[in-house]
Amino acid sequence: MRIWFLILSAVVIGSPAFAQYESIADLKVAKPEDKQDAKSTPAPSGALVLFDGKNLDQWVKRNDPKTTATWKLLDGGIMQVNGGDIITKELFDGSFTLHVEFRVPYMPKASGQGRGNSGVYLQGRYEVQVLDSYGLDSKDNDCGGIYTIAKPLVNACKAPTVWQTYDIDYTSPKFVDGKKTEPGHITVLHNGVKIHDNVTITKDNTTSGLGGDPSKPGPILLQDHGNPVQYRNIWLVKKTAK
Repeated sequence: MRIWFLILSAVVIGSPAFAQYESIADLKVAKPEDKQDAKSTPAPSGALVLFDGKNLDQWVKRNDPKTTATWKLLDGGIMQVNGGDIITKELFDGSFTLHVEFRVPYMPKASGQGRGNSGVYLQGRYEVQVLDSYGLDSKDNDCGGIYTIAKPLVNACKAPTVWQTYDIDYTSPKFVDGKKTEPGHITVLHNGVKIHDNVTITKDNTTSGLGGDPSKPGPILLQDHGNPVQYRNIWLVKKTAK
């Protein structure tokens, strides 16, 4: 019996869902609150709940939209990256606010883009990067960056393994007869700190986005970049056109 217990313990402790979310006691932080989870924000009345921890019914595989997403569901209302990018069944354009809670694994032996990498794509095209960028002089490919478009105004990252929040106000590009008349814009609060203020989207597709006709609605896409990034409590509020 003890042998089986030791084998099971080794499997559980060594699994990506657990091993990279263990103690970060050895990690030096600038201030104690960097090791404290950002406050979770419940979906307001009228919000479209995209993930409440119970199932993945709102999500399908990017490369097989007829198949429900296969990311791992974990205790605590969490889903973990697994088996490729996922997209929402519903498509979006116009203006909306997207709330996302995430945390990145502790991967001290990795570096750069290999360190807790994922991403949140608006309309499947414009990425707000997810990465372990704690303590860095953040660039446009670091956590909070609008990938290849704009670096965050400040680095508002929590330490790895700690829950963080994005609140993204997004307005899609406007088109008349297929011609762009106004670019899209993005404002981002990261852990309650404004890191982008009405940034103009200067491209029709950021790296690894879905591409396609930018005048058409698109899904929310969450990226699988090979790291066990975790998400919870994702909701979206559509704004009434003015």
